[in-house]
Amino acid sequence: MSTRGVVYVHSSPSAVCPHVEWAISGTLGTRVDLKWTAQPAAPGQLRAECTWSAPAGTGAKLAAGLKAWPMLRFEVTEEPSTGVDGERFCYVPGLGLWRGRTSANGDIVVGEDQLRTLVATCRAGEQLAHKLDELLASSWDEALEPFRHAGDGAPVTWLHRVG
Repeated sequence: MSTRGVVYVHSSPSAVCPHVEWAISGTLGTRVDLKWTAQPAAPGQLRAECTWSAPAGTGAKLAAGLKAWPMLRFEVTEEPSTGVDGERFCYVPGLGLWRGRTSANGDIVVGEDQLRTLVATCRAGEQLAHKLDELLASSWDEALEPFRHAGDGAPVTWLHRVG
């Protein structure tokens, strides 16, 4: 089953850019040559994005490959496909990797079991609110938002997995 998604590298030191391309290339099985542009939200850093088309589960593989460089800020999305939920991965230095399921319109999906666990383990309203914020990636969104806006209008590379 094939799906598609987007890799957003929100910030990367220039020396790491070839490694990012190699990681994406290795996962997709095709050579990747990203169009890197300056990241105004982090002077001296570069940003790039690419769309991809590959089997379901590729988003997780891309995120795993990119998190090898803890100085990156990135997001990987994977659209839902037949029988498979969509996913979004966010990485921010100091926060680490966040992973969540997404609906067809891109909303984060919080499962029934996740909610039951929160209700059973949280004894105060403030604790429950904090845990819900974690499930919804609030800290990651807050940290990445300035980097997302800096990428508006930037070039996108289109990629397809070979084989």
